[in-house]
Amino acid sequence: QLVVSGGGSVQAGGSLRPSCEVTNKADFRCMAWFRQAPGKEREGFSSITITDGSTFNADSVKGRFTTSQDRAKNTVYLQMNRLKPDDTGVYYCAARLSGILCDSATGISVGVYNIWGQGTQVTVSS
Repeated sequence: QLVVSGGGSVQAGGSLRPSCEVTNKADFRCMAWFRQAPGKEREGFSSITITDGSTFNADSVKGRFTTSQDRAKNTVYLQMNRLKPDDTGVYYCAARLSGILCDSATGISVGVYNIWGQGTQVTVSS
């Protein structure tokens, strides 16, 4: 239901723009981006409320990452700028039907999502 693309390898300071397409026309109200570094737990860092486009970002990515959407294409984008080696990991998007508390820390919690896309590798070299 969620198809993720757009990962890759860049040098520190570079940019990438993964995307997450909803392929089954489901009426998701909240979508989010997560990442998992080697040996670490999956962590959420950015969410978007589909109905109004409001976003929530963790401190670790504020000012560098921006989540946006193109509702006509049923796609959410993650613009990642000024990438750091610590940003390396597998990136996932997730979705849920409820939009409640999407634009809050709840919106980037792993446990509130039941629909996940496949991961895409992001590697940032120093």
